Amino acid sequence: MAREYVKRGMTVTDSREHEVKTQQVVAGILADVEARGEAAIREMSAKFDRWSPKKFRLSDDQIAEIVGTLPQQTIDDIKWAQTQVRRFAELQKSALQDIEVETIPGVILGHKNIPVSSVGCYVPGGRYPMVASAHMSVVTAKVAGVAKVIACTPPDPQSGLPPAATVAAMHFGGADEIYILGGVQAMAAMAYGTSEITAVDMLVGPGNQYVAEAKRQLFGKVGIDLLAGPTEVLVIADETTDAEMVATDLLGQAEHGPTSPAVLLTDSRQLAEETIVEIGRQLETLATADMAGQAWRDHGEVIVVETREEMVQVADEIASEHVQINTADPDYFLDNMRNYGALFLGNRTNVAFGDKAIGTNHTLPTRKAARYTGGLWVGKFIKTCTYQRVVTDEASVEVGEYTSRLCAIEGFVAHKAQADLRVKRYG
Repeated sequence: MAREYVKRGMTVTDSREHEVKTQQVVAGILADVEARGEAAIREMSAKFDRWSPKKFRLSDDQIAEIVGTLPQQTIDDIKWAQTQVRRFAELQKSALQDIEVETIPGVILGHKNIPVSSVGCYVPGGRYPMVASAHMSVVTAKVAGVAKVIACTPPDPQSGLPPAATVAAMHFGGADEIYILGGVQAMAAMAYGTSEITAVDMLVGPGNQYVAEAKRQLFGKVGIDLLAGPTEVLVIADETTDAEMVATDLLGQAEHGPTSPAVLLTDSRQLAEETIVEIGRQLETLATADMAGQAWRDHGEVIVVETREEMVQVADEIASEHVQINTADPDYFLDNMRNYGALFLGNRTNVAFGDKAIGTNHTLPTRKAARYTGGLWVGKFIKTCTYQRVVTDEASVEVGEYTSRLCAIEGFVAHKAQADLRVKRYG
């Protein structure tokens, strides 16, 4: 396969030294919270976020006051986006069915879809307050039937106050408890519990490398959605689109951070070259060019192949989080691609629609995890639990005889005795 890199980026990998340091920092914080509880949480909140409230949890009156500071248009926009997310999540849930079937005479097998009891949703703050992450986690968990959803977000780093739009999104999304608490200390508090926060069964939501590492170390103690790295975008384009659109869609994700890969895959050398020029032009005026420019310089790529079949092959190797299809026949990629977090089909849609408002979930697999998992959806909050029932003597004997012989092969004597007792009792 002829594959030409018109521009090649660096591989997005943390140095082993940096990775180990992150692991050690996070492990120390988690151990401290597990040992000292709320005292440790308060020290870290004061240290990292300069936030020392009487209570981390917002009262109903505080929530109402915070929401009341927002323009009505902002409230309406949040509600509109949440309506789209809720509608799609409800449709997804409707595809999950409990089943019960008689597999052989007298043997009934089934499964039930049972929501997780409690979930902690983390919504990042910092330079970009991720208001939409509240829709994706809180709303989806509630549609799944999670009885208790708590949500954490850090204070606004500029004002030092709770971020109003994020709080509103958590509230309208249905969060049962809202805490102004950020970083690893928030993840630890939700996982271990404190005098103020009851421990949850599952943690979801994006965050920086420390938050991601906290989720990794806490997995097993609690469930998690997935481990997310820097945001990624792959634009697959042919001559039916133009450099302005391609460049805009690449930079739209590159602005997430300096290590966010943005890749163009095309069968048009002309489009490849024009896109590189256009990105340079747009970066001259883009307000977030400090982030987007560094990401494009260090991790941006432009790949030229000859056929759309090769496009599919390369795209599946990349296994990108977001894949924007700007081609004459987007459905070809929908029908043939296997490894992606989410597809955005045609020039009329784009990744920003999915990130913020259209209704699909924006918490998606990165770093090639799309090879083996999809993103956050209503099913992630639901346990599919099996059961069995044997309703006739004949069925108990039939299954028992097979089980007895199979246990003997493996040397499980006590297992065999369970089966043999049924054969004896009901034969």
